[in-house]
Amino acid sequence: MLEKTTRMNFLYDFYQSLLTPKQQSYMSLYYLDDYSLGEIAEEYGVSRQAVYDNIKRTEAMLEEYEEKLLLFQKFQERSKLLADMREMLKENSPSLQSLSEVVAELEKLD
Repeated sequence: MLEKTTRMNFLYDFYQSLLTPKQQSYMSLYYLDDYSLGEIAEEYGVSRQAVYDNIKRTEAMLEEYEEKLLLFQKFQERSKLLADMREMLKENSPSLQSLSEVVAELEKLD
């Protein structure tokens, strides 16, 4: 569950501007502020089922956006490559060839 929550938080960060204000609010309350479905339903005067359905639809939309745009995947790949570069630099003797290969990989992501 924690893995899904973390993934949804990242997807929300990347794609929130593509959501409606209501979708943004429900997702923010549920995932960022840790509100329960009942608390969100009470806040908006709707049923728990309506909140649940909206959140599930929004999760599916975020996954679709990621499938098409790959912003989160590229972010993860970039983070890994940067960590690799930091590790090479810590070794105090990275070869320029190794660093240039990592830089080339970073450039491919854009």
